[in-house]
Amino acid sequence: MGLIGTILAPGAVAALGEAAKGVTEVFVPSATKRIELSAQAQTAALNEFSGEFDSVAAGGFDRFVNGLNRLPRPLLAFGTIGLFVYAMTDPQAFALRMVGLNAVPEPLWWLLGAVVAFYFGARETHYFRNRPVALPVIAGETPAIPAENPALDDWRNGQG
Repeated sequence: MGLIGTILAPGAVAALGEAAKGVTEVFVPSATKRIELSAQAQTAALNEFSGEFDSVAAGGFDRFVNGLNRLPRPLLAFGTIGLFVYAMTDPQAFALRMVGLNAVPEPLWWLLGAVVAFYFGARETHYFRNRPVALPVIAGETPAIPAENPALDDWRNGQG
């Protein structure tokens, strides 16, 4: 580049280098540019997602729906206990109601089972997806072991 630098003006060498870089990027995309664009796209997506949580003020309807969403589990639990109390307090009326339940067609029971299973399955999936993640152990690093562990000490000493 020394000979070319003396033949051409210093600004021309830089311009020639930039032109060569532009031509090569036509055939082989710049990895740095791709990483920068990926980071910009990810930042834009995160900003868009965070915009959904900017307005925290919940209106009356939102509070009402949140309250309704919390009802099924307590109603099922207390309703089941209530059936036991009802069976003990008025056995004849309870038996009459159970005969009525026996008249419900089987496909309706399947539908009820599917609704309940999907409700609790969705809740379990929500909590499974939002669980805290354990940090992986880095290669060459031993996990922290509590200093005092009597069972482990006995095992190491051959007593266990």
